[in-house]
Amino acid sequence: MGKRTPLYDRHVAAGAKIVDFAGWDMPIHYGSQVDEHHIVRTDAGMFDVSHMRAIDLRGCDAQPWLRRLLANDVAKLTLPGKALYSCLLSDAGTVIDDLIVYFFTPTYYRIVVNAGTADKDIAWMRSQATGFNIDLSPHPQLAMIAVQGPQARERFWTAFPQARAETELLHVFQAVERAFGKGEHWLIARTGYTGEDGFEITLPAEDASAAWDALLTTGVKPCGLGARDTLRLEAGMNLYGQDMDETQNPLESGLSWTVDMKDARRDFIGKSALAVRQDAGALRQFVGLVLLDRGVLRSHQKVITPQGDGETTSGSFSPTLNQSIALARVPAGVKPGDEVQVEIRDKLLRAKVVKPPFVRNGKPLI
Repeated sequence: MGKRTPLYDRHVAAGAKIVDFAGWDMPIHYGSQVDEHHIVRTDAGMFDVSHMRAIDLRGCDAQPWLRRLLANDVAKLTLPGKALYSCLLSDAGTVIDDLIVYFFTPTYYRIVVNAGTADKDIAWMRSQATGFNIDLSPHPQLAMIAVQGPQARERFWTAFPQARAETELLHVFQAVERAFGKGEHWLIARTGYTGEDGFEITLPAEDASAAWDALLTTGVKPCGLGARDTLRLEAGMNLYGQDMDETQNPLESGLSWTVDMKDARRDFIGKSALAVRQDAGALRQFVGLVLLDRGVLRSHQKVITPQGDGETTSGSFSPTLNQSIALARVPAGVKPGDEVQVEIRDKLLRAKVVKPPFVRNGKPLI
């Protein structure tokens, strides 16, 4: 038996198929992964993401510590509640994890890391805290619910009308903290992992079931991790452990936009290793693939190009496009519009190179 979120009983009662995910017993679907995918693209669905780990960072050195720890630069965050996506890098410039950090004051931030890497991340962070006046406080007692889709915000406000005034004006990648539920603070963020609008709500575990039920009454449908994966793939969003890990760097994982080298005085962990890699040139490209022949793209399939071989990192059937799609790491020189071959079950099938994302806000982009 794996670890269970505060909403586990709700999933079982709803008939979810439970699978192991990073040591957690999580719902993969509630009957139809494809139906759940379309619900999020057309209406509103919700995901239990309570296995993610929230960490509060406080202290007078919080900002300088984060500027050294992360490849992206938190100095860009000046508006309370504003969020930043970044990679946590090793000294070798490889990806320990990807995460989101929320700014509230220069001495108070909230960091959210992935479930399967949480313990590793926290240990790495603490190992890099020597000489900094900071305090890291993980919050395993918190739950998280993601409400996603074109109708997600309206349905959230129907369930929680008292939150509308404070959340209606939130920009994308911005959050607000407010007293809610049983008097404890909720963090309501206009973020997500589906390519659709919506909120991710971090709340006390004891509030989670009531919040889930309130959203159900407004017509928000429960969705499992299966739909979450096809949605994020269509949106061109990386999955740690597939699209990047501690053997890959962000420059060759479609994440160069999260590496901020503008301030020459800022020496973040992994910077020198990335600079060497950049100077060496011929960086591998991170691209999208659309299969032209019949078949299904999966991860770790060989991609054959005129410039050399590459590999798919994530792949699946796209319910929105009704085609098989993938993300792939390929040699330098491969560009959108090129035709390549993918080795699937000892056959070479044709695929077209495209620039991700494939779908955003319900609309195909290829």
